[in-house]
Amino acid sequence: MDIRCVNSLVLAYLGDAVYEEYIRMYLIEKKINKVNDLQKESINYVSAKRQAYFLDKMLECDFFNEDEIIVIKRARNAKSHPNPKGCSVIEYKKATALEALIGYLKLESRDSRIDEVMNYIVEELC
Repeated sequence: MDIRCVNSLVLAYLGDAVYEEYIRMYLIEKKINKVNDLQKESINYVSAKRQAYFLDKMLECDFFNEDEIIVIKRARNAKSHPNPKGCSVIEYKKATALEALIGYLKLESRDSRIDEVMNYIVEELC
């Protein structure tokens, strides 16, 4: 399969699951023991606003390589039909781009790069 030809929204679909699992494991490893507290804390990472913020920060510091930038731009420009709740359309598109990048990296079996991306995100809040 040529991953460069996979629909950006399909990449985002996969990336959303990978991202969510990573954040859940991170929060559990922080020894947060109440589900309500886990849910509240996860909002700092998984909301479209926060994902857009993280993507902007990583772009500002030239965190991504050329191939990753291509995936991000392609996903950010993909046509989607949701009415985002609690965020702007631009924030939603940036969040989709970050998720698509993670999905792309997962399909490429680049788990160590996913770790680098996710470590940047969780360290940004620490």
